[in-house]
Amino acid sequence: MLIGREKEKEVLCGLLDSEQSEFVAVYGRRRVGKTYLVRESFDYKFAFQHTGLLDAPLKEQLSEFRESLYFAGMKKSAMPRTWNEAFRLLQRHLSTMPEGKKVIFIDELPWMDTPRSNFIRALDHFWNGWATTRNDIVLIVCGSATSWIIENIVMNYGGLHNRLTRQIHLLPFNLHECELYCKHRKLGFTRRQILEAFMVMGGVPYYWSFMQKGLSLSQNIDQLFFVENGALTHEYDALYASLFRNPRLHLSIINVLATRQAGMTRDDLIKHGGLMDSGSFSTALKELEQCSFIRSYTYIGKKRRDAIYQLMDNYTLFYFKFIKQNVNGDQHFWTSQLSTSVHDTWAGLAFERVCLQHLEQIKKALGFSAVISTAHSWLHRPKDADDKGVQIDLLIDRNDDVINLCEMKYSKDEYVIDSVEDQKLRRRVSVFQRETRTKKAIHLTMITTYGVQPGGYADDIQSQVTMNDLFMD
Repeated sequence: MLIGREKEKEVLCGLLDSEQSEFVAVYGRRRVGKTYLVRESFDYKFAFQHTGLLDAPLKEQLSEFRESLYFAGMKKSAMPRTWNEAFRLLQRHLSTMPEGKKVIFIDELPWMDTPRSNFIRALDHFWNGWATTRNDIVLIVCGSATSWIIENIVMNYGGLHNRLTRQIHLLPFNLHECELYCKHRKLGFTRRQILEAFMVMGGVPYYWSFMQKGLSLSQNIDQLFFVENGALTHEYDALYASLFRNPRLHLSIINVLATRQAGMTRDDLIKHGGLMDSGSFSTALKELEQCSFIRSYTYIGKKRRDAIYQLMDNYTLFYFKFIKQNVNGDQHFWTSQLSTSVHDTWAGLAFERVCLQHLEQIKKALGFSAVISTAHSWLHRPKDADDKGVQIDLLIDRNDDVINLCEMKYSKDEYVIDSVEDQKLRRRVSVFQRETRTKKAIHLTMITTYGVQPGGYADDIQSQVTMNDLFMD
């Protein structure tokens, strides 16, 4: 059963009614469900489908392509020696088929582009020289190497420039879709448990597919990540290698960013990571952002060149905080951490990250989703010994002369604002107003799991968002 993905499925199914040939790229990070989406949308019925081979030489790639053609009904033929010959075999096979749309699905396309194989040039010739002269071809290409797809297909400036008719960047599930999936699987998790699972794994459907009914959330996490041969025990080793052909520089960047929750500037990354300021470094940063492992943002009032790079992938941060720390191989490591300050600190920071990943739901809950707005962070560094710094992780700057100053707090009950917390909140507002000299109204907004306990200091809060709001569609 295909959970969520209604818009994406509508796009794909609509291709069958098109009056022209269609070229579609579906891309996204590893394990996000790209292949499943395409196969389910077309009920597993294709005129031709093929999956590239990982780390296979040209000869082996061509041989497997011919085998896929045989499986699709092509008669015996000589082994193609080049990709041009291979695509001509595909053309001949498709030309013998009855009238009607012919859906071609090529999965893991980046793996087929081996060194000196001229694969892109052959694909270009197949599409521009043959498919576009017809109106019955639907070519869908897919791959986990998001950066390769973007560079070679989506942003191609050669023969494939502007040839895509559709593109689908398939994102991980949000909390709403994770809840739908849990209900479908009858896992019996509460919303707070779904939220905490999301804080661990993000919305990667493949990870969620290993959750077992009848086990508690903590038991499931131990089974997946801390048992010796758990389904995801060694996922980190495969994750980046599957996305980038030479991931060493990408991993160096990730390793540095994992040490700084709020992120770093480009210069700080280079300094603390002992990295070279080069074109390769810039490319790796861009590719990590394209794959949604990191984000770049600016403090309000700063320019783009002052951008901060922040690690955003939930699983990767969980790996550094817990999986990598399990040096003794404790198979119940997660369960043993539940009541510790380490867990509580992680949960608070992870909840902030989940909120940043659900900005649209927050805007909708606050009632201004139709208002143009931008999200920022803000930092005030101490000017002298008597001055204390202020960091605000989420500001929503609105075009209707309001700024929502958001405080994100994770708790297992209603959040209580005591006198100390009240003073901190008041100071943040006053320092922000003083330093930015903003003339906009400041709405202090609390984003919590179960809301703020009413009465007392809570009366100074202009608006609230709760965990339930983050589950909105």
